Order: sequence, then C-alpha cells, then structure tokens
Amino acid sequence: MIFAYIVLPILLVAIGTPIFLVFLTVVAVAMLFFLKIPPVALQQVMFGGLDNFALLAIPFFVFAGQLMSSSGIANRLIAWAMAMVGRVPGSLGVSTVAASTALGAISGSSVAAVAALGQTLYPKLIAAGYGQRRAGGLLASSGAIDIVIPPSIAMILYGMAAEQSIPRLFIAGILPAILMAVLLSLFVVVDSMRRGIPSDHAFSFKAAAKATKDAFWAILMPVFVLGGIYLGVFSPSEAGGFACFYAIVIGLFVYRSMTLRDIVHAAGSAAMLSGQILILVAAASVITWIVTTQGVPQAIIAWINAMELSAFAFLLAINLLLLAIGAFLDPTSAILVFAPLLAPIAMSLGIDPIHFGIIMTVNLAIGMFTPPFGLNIFVAQQVTGLPAHTLYRGVAPFVVVLIIALIVITYVPALSLTLAH
Repeated sequence: MIFAYIVLPILLVAIGTPIFLVFLTVVAVAMLFFLKIPPVALQQVMFGGLDNFALLAIPFFVFAGQLMSSSGIANRLIAWAMAMVGRVPGSLGVSTVAASTALGAISGSSVAAVAALGQTLYPKLIAAGYGQRRAGGLLASSGAIDIVIPPSIAMILYGMAAEQSIPRLFIAGILPAILMAVLLSLFVVVDSMRRGIPSDHAFSFKAAAKATKDAFWAILMPVFVLGGIYLGVFSPSEAGGFACFYAIVIGLFVYRSMTLRDIVHAAGSAAMLSGQILILVAAASVITWIVTTQGVPQAIIAWINAMELSAFAFLLAINLLLLAIGAFLDPTSAILVFAPLLAPIAMSLGIDPIHFGIIMTVNLAIGMFTPPFGLNIFVAQQVTGLPAHTLYRGVAPFVVVLIIALIVITYVPALSLTLAH
C-alpha cells in the first residue's frame, strides 16, 4: 500500500506523467493488487464524480473568459484600470494589479489574466524602468488574485468537494481578494519609490471618464453576474451561462469587435480547457472515494485529536502543507484531493468551512506562482520570454507579501465571514 499511495505517484510525477493519469494509475494499482475491488468500480466512480450540477458552472465561466478576450472586453477593462490609477509612484505597476483584479472578477482564470496582461503590459513595464525581473514577477503574482475573487473556479470545486455553498464562498472571497490587491499595490508603490520609478501618468478625470465610457458594458458584466448570484436570481451555473450570453451580445452588437468565427474559436478553446479540468475532477473523485472507504479521514481526525492540536496550530500546519503542495500541484488537483480530507477535520476543530475554503484557495493561489512548478511562472515565461531563474527571483518578494495576506486571512476569520453571513 505504501508503494501504491506514496512511491508510485512520486515516480510518475518525476517522469512528467499528467496528473490525471497519476491519479488513475495509483487507484488502478491499489484496486487490482491491494484492495481486490472490481475494475468496473473505477469508471462508475469517475462518472459519478462528474454527476454534479455545480460543475456546469466551470465550462460556462471558462467560455465566458475566452469570449472576453475575443470581444475586447478584457482589453477595455485593462485600459479602464490603468486610467483610474495615477499620481502615485509606480502607478503602472499598481494598474497591473488593478487590471488583474478586474479580469478575475469576470473570468476567475489566473492563467488567462497573466497571458492577457503580459502581452499588453510587459513592454510598458520594461519601458517604465521596472526591469525584467520585477516586471515578470509582478505579472506572475498578480494573477493569483483571480483565483480568490469571485467568480472563482477553485471555489466552485471546493464547494462541490466539501459540500459547501458556492454563493457564500464567492461572497467570502471578496474582502480577502481586495486585501491581496491592496498589499501587492502597497509593495509596488514602496518598491517604486526605493527604485526611483515615477508615476506613469497623472490622474485625469477626462481620461478616466473616457475609459469608463469605453468599458461601461465590460464593467457591468461582473455586476450582473455576481449581483444575480447574491440576490438569488440565478445559480452559479446559470450565472456562467448568462456571462457567456452577455459577452456574445456585447462583442457582436455593442463593441462589434467579435465575429461568429471568433465565437467558434473561443468555444473550441473553452472546450479543451474545460475538458482538462473535468478529467481531473473525474480522476480525483476516485482518489477521494478510495481514501474515504479505507477510513483515512477518520484516522487523520483521530490522530489530530490525539495530538490535541488547537485550531491555531492546525491552521498553521495546514498553511505550511498547502503552500508546499501548491508549489507542485495546480489548484484544481489540490482542492479535489485535499478538500474532502481536510474540511471535516477543520470543522471538528470548530473552524468555519467557508473560512477554511478561503484559506485553502489563498494558499493554492500563492502556489500558482511559487517555484518550482507554479503554473503562472510558466505562462509568464512564454509571454515575456524570460528564463525561469529570472522569474524565480522576480516572484520571491511577492510570495512574501501574499504570505502576509494569508496570515491575516487565516487568523482574522471576520475578513472572510463578515459578508458571507
């Protein structure tokens, strides 16, 4: 059993096996050679793992994100964020953080935000004097906000895995995401003052008004989507469908920047990305089923109870564990595997499961740009052309900044729960 659950997955990951195949191989070996479970159970549990209405929100929001790129909504939001910031040292860097937050509020995709911002803002950051290392690190790290601010695909998966309310998770993520954005912006301002990087532009009411007018319909998208969820007008899945419809209408008839060919191309890209996510869901559901039927969660709870850990110590240990996991696993895989195991333990210690979901999401968001395998680092590398070692050094101070945010989010539950209750 040690070979199946520990040695085998380490070997498979080391040789570059896709994560979903790692999950399926581990389960298949355990079922055939150790547990003597009929192989037909594998496919039954996989399909059962996908039989969840909440998962419909994922392809919808992924498609909406692709449509935003095709319709010009993303670029208008970036221009609007840049116009709203001025008169502070490093205003272009602050604009990068603001633009990433705005994109996250309508797509929930960290990778998409890093790609879009990198193409648009990286040359400007270099021209403004930020340097390759700092510019690359800022782009890779600011995308972490997109996993936390609603609508968040990671929170949809946590809500499904831990059987928690997705709308409440969305609401709970608002203030933590704002805290992350504020701390990143403050660091950019202080660092720009130290490095002598001036304000990129003075704030202009005329320019801000023009950018707001140009991006008006883009800005309304998260208002309609999130407002509809919070007011109970539609479920998260229905909100995702509305976001797609809204992006198509705005792109075709308002901005007139999108064609039917663009819609088909966006649909194909969204189908590919959704398939990658959902096959991970199916594979991870088998892992969860195996460890649950073998009594692993109950054994862990008993072990923790025997250690008499306080909630404070437990959360500290969980943060260290998830930060390490996030540096190697993507948030989708990590949440699907660990949320069903850790959420019951947290609840047994009196920790609110919604608050715990935010803690998990923020940890794995930081992992998105933590060396060696943070996905945002690889995306930034493709967009900027920078070598990995330069980006590793570039993200280091931003990892520290967001760990400070994580500590506040972890030990000040009101930050997450005030709006959610």
